[in-house]
Amino acid sequence: MHIPNDWQPRQQLLEDRVILVTGAGMGIGAAVAKAYAAHGATVILLDKIVGKLESVYDAIEAAGHPQPAIYPMNLEGAAEKDYVDLATTIETEFGRLDGLLHNAAMLGALIPMAHFESELWYKILQVNLNGPFLMTRACLNLMLQSQDASILFTSDSVGRKGKAYWGAYGASKAALENLMQVLADEMESNTPIRVNSLDPGPVATAMRALAYPGENPETLARPEDVTRPFLYLMGPESRGITGQQFEN
Repeated sequence: MHIPNDWQPRQQLLEDRVILVTGAGMGIGAAVAKAYAAHGATVILLDKIVGKLESVYDAIEAAGHPQPAIYPMNLEGAAEKDYVDLATTIETEFGRLDGLLHNAAMLGALIPMAHFESELWYKILQVNLNGPFLMTRACLNLMLQSQDASILFTSDSVGRKGKAYWGAYGASKAALENLMQVLADEMESNTPIRVNSLDPGPVATAMRALAYPGENPETLARPEDVTRPFLYLMGPESRGITGQQFEN
């Protein structure tokens, strides 16, 4: 699916909404977090490197948008209790959660399956699949306190059609698509929560450069260029749309 071609976000699209963005320290996560803040949201910035989170925080503050919050967390080493603590902190500080963007991801390496090291496989699935599951489960009660909540998974084409050498990353993205559909089906009746996935397409990010080192980044979209569908799927105009796979 695609968002409506003529749709443009109004200035206060996300006013008074509290939105958690993972992988918010750089790339698409940072650009989308800034876009959410620019449209009125209070954004909780989650990533593993504090300095990068502080840079995004400062940019939002300097622009005069709602004050964000920083929550440093390394999904690779996070245990179940860490996700419970995150939800408890959000409840204490904000009382609810209106949006959750699962954007953090680990590429690992492009390796033939026969040579894929099990330890690397486990690490990638921990960040890309187990982390989103544990975080979503911990935050569901918070999102039920919202009048209009959205859970959004950043997807990838290799998670929709398998491709040689993409190993654990591709498998984890495919699993996320199924997780999205299962959760959407469970939340569709009698809850305010909608759940969708979005493949932003080729974007000039550090992860993309690792996967395609010979590619000219100037031929790709910048992270700032792909924020529109993220805004649509987090905003009220997408209410009632759930269980769908979107492409930019």
